[in-house]
Formats: sequence, C-alpha cells, structure tokens
Amino acid sequence: MHSSSDDLPDPQDSVRRERREDAVAGFLAQTPVIYQHDIDIDPKAAAWADQAAAAPASLFLTGAIGVGKTHTAWQATRRWIDRYIARTGRQPSIETWRSTALFDALRPDSRDYDGRVLTAQLQRADLLYIDDLAAARVSPGGWTQERLYEIFDERYINRRPVLITCDVLPSQTEHIVGERVQSRLREMFRGGVLLLEGDDRRMGGAS
Repeated sequence: MHSSSDDLPDPQDSVRRERREDAVAGFLAQTPVIYQHDIDIDPKAAAWADQAAAAPASLFLTGAIGVGKTHTAWQATRRWIDRYIARTGRQPSIETWRSTALFDALRPDSRDYDGRVLTAQLQRADLLYIDDLAAARVSPGGWTQERLYEIFDERYINRRPVLITCDVLPSQTEHIVGERVQSRLREMFRGGVLLLEGDDRRMGGAS
C-alpha cells in the first residue's frame, strides 16, 4: 500500500512535542513537592493556561487561606508552558517567586541579587508568577513599590502575562504595591480575577 507524504508524521511536530514534554518536566522538577501532583483546577484557570482566545492574558487567584490557590497556580503554569510551546515553538522564560522572597531580593542592600538585573529579568520574562502577594511587607522607604512599578509598568505596556495568588482582591492591594501599580493591576487583571472557594485543605490533611 502506497503512503503519501501527507500520511507521514511531521518531524517538526515530533521535535515540538519533545520540547514541550522536556520543558514541562523541567518545570515540574522545580515545583515544590507538595504541588507536584495533579488536581482538578477551575475551568477559568484552565482556560487561562490554555491561552484560549476569550481568556484573559493575566490571572489573579484569590480566596481564603488553604483553598488551593498556590496548587492551582503551579499546575496552571505547567499547562501554560505546554500550550505556549505548542503555539510558538519556543520555550518560555518563567519567573516564579514567593512575594516575601521577591521583596527581599529587590532590596537595595540584597547580598544575593543585583536589584537592577533582577528587575530587568522580571520585566522581560514571558510569564511572571508571584505567590501570596499579601504576605509581603513593604519597605518604609518606598523602594519596594518603586521597583514593583518598574516591573509592572513594563509588563503592562508590553502586555506580558502575570499570575498572582493573593488572599485579597486587586482593589485591596494598594498598601502593598502602591497606587500606580494597583491601577495597572486593575486593568491587567480585568476579566482575570478568579475567586476560589472551599474549605481549608490543610485542616483536612489534604495537600
């Protein structure tokens, strides 16, 4: 039986599939162990991860402590990476930070990071994920909000996606990020605020 060239597998498809699998596996290896297993995520989070046409570019996961915001975010990011490579053919750059660690890293006197270099990385990354935004403490001198403004303004004007988990709504973050950043967050997350509800999983012994 003769096979046409249309029946043969496309080598590019195979290369892209391997690239996707390797990237997702690499990200999974960097994921905290407690968040590595799959869970059912909200359809709106799944639509964001799939980069569906009607889905928002950025996603803000909010809700009470323990409802699964962080677990949802890590799993959605893995799915986002897979779809990104399928769509573009290239591996994205991902920056994932707990807010407390990020704010420490951005300090002018940080011994571990150059604030300017880090700011540029956070501005350019294909996806920036900040976990538990409300847990961070701002600096009395205002340097935190200044650096956050540089980061979010650049991402805002270039329409680069952001994923945030937080116990409060974007409208309640001004004391953390400042008025100028909050204004940008409102627009960036328009249509992308997802309230997760349920019991505290930790109280029930679930991860």
